Amino acid sequence: MSVRPGGAADGSPAATGAKGRPDRRERFERLYAEASGRVYALCLRLTGWPDLAEELAQEAFVRAWEKLDTFRGEARITTWMHRLTVNVVHNALRRRSRWRDRPEEPETLEVLGGGVEPGSPVSRVALERAIAELPERARMVFVLYDVEGYPQEEIAEMMEITVGTVKSQLHRARRLLRGALSA
Repeated sequence: MSVRPGGAADGSPAATGAKGRPDRRERFERLYAEASGRVYALCLRLTGWPDLAEELAQEAFVRAWEKLDTFRGEARITTWMHRLTVNVVHNALRRRSRWRDRPEEPETLEVLGGGVEPGSPVSRVALERAIAELPERARMVFVLYDVEGYPQEEIAEMMEITVGTVKSQLHRARRLLRGALSA
């Protein structure tokens, strides 16, 4: 049995709500423990910038705290958190100017020579960098569809674009990635 800050042991009346459910703080702590790594990774894939990803991951958890009572339990809480995170990142990118204020990358990746094996750490780094360099909308569509597995219709709804635009942005992202990785 673990003890929460404040001295209440899990499962005690002080740690649970009136119906025997964990209180809000405990539910949030469990959500954070279970999802924080995935939320940051998703933010990093969608933005391509570690500092911005960290900021948006924090914003996603702030939003989760604010909306925790609206979680209906129809899906896993991590699924709910994933969707909330995508919305936070999408809204932040829409508000931001088109990357004029992107921080400079502290290190640059040397051009990959031939003989890099697929799946090697070097090729994974190259892929992550290539994804980060995609135009904003193409990157979001690519990550949501090819990395996270969302259906095109759901992506269109999230991003408030047509399914045809999703398809064209996905094609564009894949074409740009092929070009970047074959160079």
